[in-house]
Amino acid sequence: MSRIAYFRVSTGDQSVEAQRKALGDGFDKEFADEGISGATKAEDRPGFAALKSYVREGDVICVTAIDRLGRDALDVQKVVRDLINEGIVIDVLGLGPIAKGVGELIVAVLAQMADMERNRIKERCEAGRAAARASLATTGKTHRGKASLGRPVARDASEVRNWRRENGASIRFTARHFRISEATVKRYCSLSTNSA
Repeated sequence: MSRIAYFRVSTGDQSVEAQRKALGDGFDKEFADEGISGATKAEDRPGFAALKSYVREGDVICVTAIDRLGRDALDVQKVVRDLINEGIVIDVLGLGPIAKGVGELIVAVLAQMADMERNRIKERCEAGRAAARASLATTGKTHRGKASLGRPVARDASEVRNWRRENGASIRFTARHFRISEATVKRYCSLSTNSA
């Protein structure tokens, strides 16, 4: 019997370290999917696919939360049911080992709640974007006082491009002159080539 940890984080700037710390040590094997969206089915995640090929009957898979195991409530329930049918135990932090019967019912409820919360977050984000667009259209500023919906504009792109071209300056020198990042200079310069 092996104790196996599975970690998943949604974006590239997140780390599995918080989940690893929460679960502690003593695992025979660890699998992770970093930068994999929660909208991706478990079977389409490389780390989870590797985990599935590794586990055997009697193994225990440990996760910090039930929603780490699937895309939505149905996917989580399918994953849990498939693993339980293969004789694998799923141990969820704060919930404990999940078995057939009552354990599956608890998973169904928790997965549905996680799915509902994910949908509520999407709705709140869309409502915020709609409010920002409406405010920007009427006042020229978003409801939070920003001048644009996306990334703040560091400088006028055409001014940066023209100055660089007129002075034959490198990206680095242009960035220093305007006190902006080299990535911003590259982006501004690529705008002219893309629109041409």
